[in-house]
Amino acid sequence: MTSTKDKVRIAVVGMGIGKPNGQALSGNPRGEVVALCDLLEDRMEEFAKDLPGEVKFYTDYKEMCKDPEIDAVFVGTPNQWHVPVALEVVRNGKHVMVTKPLADSEEAARTLVAEAETAGVVNMMSLSTRFGPPCQHLGNLARDGYFGELYYARARSVRRSGIPAWNLGFIKKGGGAFRDMGVHVLDAVWWILGLPRPVGVLGAAGAKFGPRGLGYWNNTRPPKETYEQYEADDYAGGFIRFENGIGLQIESFWASHQPGEFQIELFGTEAGGRLHPLTLYRTDKNNEFEDINPTLTENGSPWDAIAGHFIECILDGKTCKAPLRHGLIVQQMMEGLLQSAEIGKEVRIEVSE
Repeated sequence: MTSTKDKVRIAVVGMGIGKPNGQALSGNPRGEVVALCDLLEDRMEEFAKDLPGEVKFYTDYKEMCKDPEIDAVFVGTPNQWHVPVALEVVRNGKHVMVTKPLADSEEAARTLVAEAETAGVVNMMSLSTRFGPPCQHLGNLARDGYFGELYYARARSVRRSGIPAWNLGFIKKGGGAFRDMGVHVLDAVWWILGLPRPVGVLGAAGAKFGPRGLGYWNNTRPPKETYEQYEADDYAGGFIRFENGIGLQIESFWASHQPGEFQIELFGTEAGGRLHPLTLYRTDKNNEFEDINPTLTENGSPWDAIAGHFIECILDGKTCKAPLRHGLIVQQMMEGLLQSAEIGKEVRIEVSE
């Protein structure tokens, strides 16, 4: 259903990842950030300086969701609050966009998707890797058949020292490296592969640095009272099998004795590829190896692409390319891998239609 309005009036919850998303939404000619919500008013005041016009401040998201002058809400809180806030949004009939991951558990993600779809509002994931130009290029090539049959992939996000502890939500139960960084490469490679149905996952995960006060952002050591509360993974990896036979090796490390890396590698019957640097591998008609580094004509911000799509879904009735249901399936793969690590055997994944 299309809207008769010229602009979408948007509220941003959370002044962390909310800033780049909010700036892009505000910068779109058909978007307007009219409200901010955070526990700390000074953080909202700082962000509001970069926004045109008057902006309302809220410290209570439930009160914010009742505001009739808000059409849509971006949720950029810690993982544990994505679902409580987003549920309040859709229950008030407003469109919603949620940062990754969708939730801190599969059960919570299922609840949100069910209510959002029943409410009939536009519901979308904000996914900066998926919407980035290099990933879009690989995905479009895959859909055009450039790689032939994609049958295997590897995806990893590795930091040498990068555990975030400025908010305890990152390191408490429901947080962790895989839900924070692994989700980027997992979602992106799954999209490039054509969104195949996952059927099983075998994983390994744990925390070797965080509980010792090591491996934190920029190699700084947090107070003992902070790292003593560590309850999440600081590494996770495993293997995901898909119904169509594709295999995916996936890894995420917040801290490691390895150089940092953010990579996706594709194996196809006619060609292969990697994300960084964007490279294509194939054999030419003379049976010679050929390595190609595409020059992208469009190098726009992924945040602008995300904001633009969210707004066109609301105003123009476009079909959402990254609905919360995608976030649910990615959540199922993540939770399955972490569960597999706990029980020491493969976990079956049952994807709902």
